[in-house]
Amino acid sequence: VQLQASGGGLVQPGGSLRLSCVASGFNFDQYAVGWFRQAPGKDREGISCMSNREGVTYYRDSVKGRFTISRDNAKGTVYLQMNSLKVDDTAVYLCAAGRRPVLQSDGWIYWGQGTQVTVSS
Repeated sequence: VQLQASGGGLVQPGGSLRLSCVASGFNFDQYAVGWFRQAPGKDREGISCMSNREGVTYYRDSVKGRFTISRDNAKGTVYLQMNSLKVDDTAVYLCAAGRRPVLQSDGWIYWGQGTQVTVSS
């Protein structure tokens, strides 16, 4: 089982990034997917998640209207489009797969290794 996240980088405030997470080794379309982030000295927090069938999405209040989660089951990939990035969005972003789409870290089964997003002028 593997979740490989990519797409992070350095971007100026107000800029955009698109993260990707490619899954392998399990039936991706049967799992909910989620994005989390962890900044230095802070707890891991849920950013967005999506159910496996109906495509129901959930977002953390601080990213609503700026971030969009999507998935391509044929490619085994989940995306996170991040617009209007702020300095406070700086963190390592991790993808996860699990049975239920929840913004809490507990309960997710598979985790990716993370990709660094730095928002700075």
